[in-house]
Amino acid sequence: MCDEHTADDNEAYLAGVSRRQFGVMTGAMGLTMLLPAPANAAVIKGRDVTITTPDGKADAYFVAPATGKHPGVLVWPDIMGLRPAFRQMADRLAQSGYAVLVVNQFYRSTKAPFLKPGESYDQPDVRARIAPFRDALSSESTVRDAKAFTAFIDAQSQVDRKRGMATTGYCMGGPMVMRTAAAVANRIRAGATFHGGGFVTDKPDSPHLLIPQMKGRYLIAIAANDEARSPTEKDTIREAFAAAKLPAEIEVYAGTMHGWCPPDSKVYNAAQADKAWARMLALFDKALV
Repeated sequence: MCDEHTADDNEAYLAGVSRRQFGVMTGAMGLTMLLPAPANAAVIKGRDVTITTPDGKADAYFVAPATGKHPGVLVWPDIMGLRPAFRQMADRLAQSGYAVLVVNQFYRSTKAPFLKPGESYDQPDVRARIAPFRDALSSESTVRDAKAFTAFIDAQSQVDRKRGMATTGYCMGGPMVMRTAAAVANRIRAGATFHGGGFVTDKPDSPHLLIPQMKGRYLIAIAANDEARSPTEKDTIREAFAAAKLPAEIEVYAGTMHGWCPPDSKVYNAAQADKAWARMLALFDKALV
């Protein structure tokens, strides 16, 4: 999960990149709004929405193909929240035939987006600003939100409620996927996490302890530096899925840094991000029937 350690890892990584390589990476970051569209991309319609939860009003973005009914997907963003990059990722997923809700998980504290252009979590003042937002969340509040958000998805005319629902999460959104899948097990049939962390703790509400309550299939895509920092976490997760008899694809993505999937990340790895995206689509195709 994003913290000062992963931020320091990424800063050290970027410091070791040559001037020429950094120019190439910066060029890629400049193209963050140009994610490749899928073949036969559906025409989509998106809108900003406000969702009533037990704790207040959550701002979010909902997008789906312009016609028909489709499986729903709940997206939990990384610690930098709902922003243009995640809107584009939601659009890309909708173009593949899904009704997608990406939420501002920090709605109790601020509306999204809350970062200015050029700001990122590796900056100490940004971390200090976000810390109270994160502190306002708890496992219990995440569960309340998950139930409200999935109910909102199911209430939309573009959603096929006869098919399973999926949830995805990035960074701190990873544990939120597990809490959602356990809390709404009657609906969630697929979950995918990308450079998540904090799955295994010594607390009684550790996310990995929820796996027996979950159903469906899962993808756990792990950053290489996260795995190096917590090398046994993937093994504990794998054992928990196996014990629960739930199919789970758990993989460390070679050469990646924490945060490699969102296209506005300083450590965005296009090739590995596309690989993870393809594995997610394959999971949904199999699980959301």
